[in-house]
Amino acid sequence: MSTEQNKDAFFPRAGFRRRFGAWVYDVLLAISVYILAGVISSIVLHLLVSNNIISQKNYQHEIDVLLNTPWLMVINEIWKLFWVAFFFVYFWSKSGQTLGMRAWRLRVQNQDGRLISKKTAIKRLFPTLLGLGNLWVLFDRKNKLSLQDRLTNTEVVRLSLAENKGKNWVN
Repeated sequence: MSTEQNKDAFFPRAGFRRRFGAWVYDVLLAISVYILAGVISSIVLHLLVSNNIISQKNYQHEIDVLLNTPWLMVINEIWKLFWVAFFFVYFWSKSGQTLGMRAWRLRVQNQDGRLISKKTAIKRLFPTLLGLGNLWVLFDRKNKLSLQDRLTNTEVVRLSLAENKGKNWVN
């Protein structure tokens, strides 16, 4: 496929096993992103406490300040979840593949074969239900569409080895 869509190129929709394999890889990556965001928020909290912007009160450790201050806990969780969501939205909208999907030769795309937009990627996040939306594929063996595929008019396809190596997207 070059800059014009190749109508002869057809990639079958991915089944549950491949999706599950990619999900396992991506869960590990998402946990890593979540932890890294947590490390950054801990550094920021340390700086805020050490500069007396946030009071340590009578707590012995800075983490106790976080754990006993509801608004800080909420901000901290939103911060970490934002980066996990950003990970998926970025990769889905940039190349159609997260790192786990690339390893399993999968790509998410619009049903016309085009790259999904950031807006569509964000819409895919919620019905994905942490990967549980893929269970729908087990009940829809004919179409192999997950819950998030159905709700966003997208599909996950299994790429050939050659296509998986290249960046031959039609925009």
